[in-house]
Amino acid sequence: MTPPAPQALIFDVFGTLVDWRSSIAREAEALLGAQGVQADWHVFADDWRDQYQPAMEEVRTGRLPFSKLDLLHRRNLDVVLQALGLGHVGEAVRTRLNLAWHRLDAWPDVTPDLARLRERFLLAPCSNGNVSLMVDLARHNRWHWDAILGAEFARDYKPKPAVYLAAADALGLAPQQVMMVAAHSSDLAAAARAGLQTAFIARPDEHGPGLGEHTPTVPVRIAVRRLEELLQL
Repeated sequence: MTPPAPQALIFDVFGTLVDWRSSIAREAEALLGAQGVQADWHVFADDWRDQYQPAMEEVRTGRLPFSKLDLLHRRNLDVVLQALGLGHVGEAVRTRLNLAWHRLDAWPDVTPDLARLRERFLLAPCSNGNVSLMVDLARHNRWHWDAILGAEFARDYKPKPAVYLAAADALGLAPQQVMMVAAHSSDLAAAARAGLQTAFIARPDEHGPGLGEHTPTVPVRIAVRRLEELLQL
């Protein structure tokens, strides 16, 4: 039996709503290139992103107290710069580059389609990004949320079930009344285990041309190519 349409849609952000790879590569080239650094900037973005899950796992396992993603991103940036022999890069450049995550550009469908979806559903991010990061991305891309939820609100990182359940509870809804929307099957599998409905959106170029997920590898309620297709729910 098909469940009723959800009352709220909550969204993964990095990769699902924003093209982090191209945005970080562009910002790194502008900031580090001005320092005379030459690099494959997309590889630099990949190297930085590769530190993402290991850093959060330190928090998820309790080896570190909860830390905002901005702080984890900065620690990871320092690791990557040191590994590339760029330990001389100054504090001002590091600070500015770390805030590049607050200036990521949305995929082309996102801003207009979120506006359409908001006419029917409650909308909120459910990201591992901290609240100030989500606020800045919303302002940068002209998104209008009904709430900002996710890791900082729950004081833990996805895919821990508390993050999804805290989002549903904050909206005054049961988990089955909320749909998690993501471009990553692992995120959707965790949300489903927590009792949420799930929607997959393909972002085939997230990790480079053709290197993102094209189709889900787990059962989902719906799989789409752009966000506006969720209006068929």
